[in-house]
Amino acid sequence: MQINDVKLESIAVRTSQYPQTNLPEFLIVGKSNVGKSSFINTIINRKNFAHTSSKPGKTQTLNFYLINNAFYFVDVPGYGYAAVSQGRQKKFGMMIEDYIKSRDSLKCVFLLIDYRHKPSEDDCLMYDFLKYYNLNIKIIATKYDKVKKSAREKQNKIIKDTLKLKEEEQFITFSTITKKGKDEVYELITNLL
Repeated sequence: MQINDVKLESIAVRTSQYPQTNLPEFLIVGKSNVGKSSFINTIINRKNFAHTSSKPGKTQTLNFYLINNAFYFVDVPGYGYAAVSQGRQKKFGMMIEDYIKSRDSLKCVFLLIDYRHKPSEDDCLMYDFLKYYNLNIKIIATKYDKVKKSAREKQNKIIKDTLKLKEEEQFITFSTITKKGKDEVYELITNLL
């Protein structure tokens, strides 16, 4: 897959602000510090297109990135960041739910989790929430390069067991440093377009 054109087409807080197209969409969800912006930048081959921040909780809107005029990445606020008030977190949750319920063009949800750690309670809740809506979910385990080779098999098992993944449910290990997993994401997108 060749990424030639990327633009931030829409910044939305409500459904009326979503792009009025039927282009396929890929939703990107994850904890505040899991590396969603870095994941997007790696996939679209841009350094700082999606803004990365040392302070978690930066994204507070639904950001629609139009890619190759063919499909969208939809970046949503991260969850589980303690410094964001409960009221605001609830509002983020409702924004995500409104999006999921209203978009027939949603092809797949990329649920990003941190490969270095056991999936958090919030990760498990998000996974169950997405499954409840019968969505096509692909788990992306970021920061793969930060785990020693000797610990990876154990880490794979922890992730599978914690999220209760079935045998056929695989996750993609991903690194913005080594670009591991990038081609798998491209293949997945291509197959769904």
